[in-house]
Amino acid sequence: MKKKYLIVIANYYKDISRGLLKSAIDSIPKKNLIKTINVPGVFEIPITISKNIKKYDAFLALGCVIKGQTPHFDFISQAATDAIMKLSIENKKPIGNGIITCLNMPQAIAREKKGKEAALAVISVLSQNQWELHITPIKVQEL
Repeated sequence: MKKKYLIVIANYYKDISRGLLKSAIDSIPKKNLIKTINVPGVFEIPITISKNIKKYDAFLALGCVIKGQTPHFDFISQAATDAIMKLSIENKKPIGNGIITCLNMPQAIAREKKGKEAALAVISVLSQNQWELHITPIKVQEL
């Protein structure tokens, strides 16, 4: 069945974002509708998903946070992850977390294909709705 995906991508690190986006899009079956919204940074991803939560079947959050000299990395990473999880659970819609957190740029470059993993996780959750369990009651005869 055709599904509607929204990919929200933080473009703070443009080259990394392109790699995340390409690996995600290449993993989603072509029969589906995919829309992409660009945001400045990872912190803006949850509000963008929230504003669009009723319009799509599934979401991908893509971006990169690289640790600097201050605790900002920890605050942004945790806040984005918590907000994405809360949105997913409250709305019962899959949101693939493809936000990579890295200590340096070489780590980010090595992980720029992680968009694929987020896409495959969403596809897996969407497919759960296609299975129904039918239980037929049986009578237990007394011995």
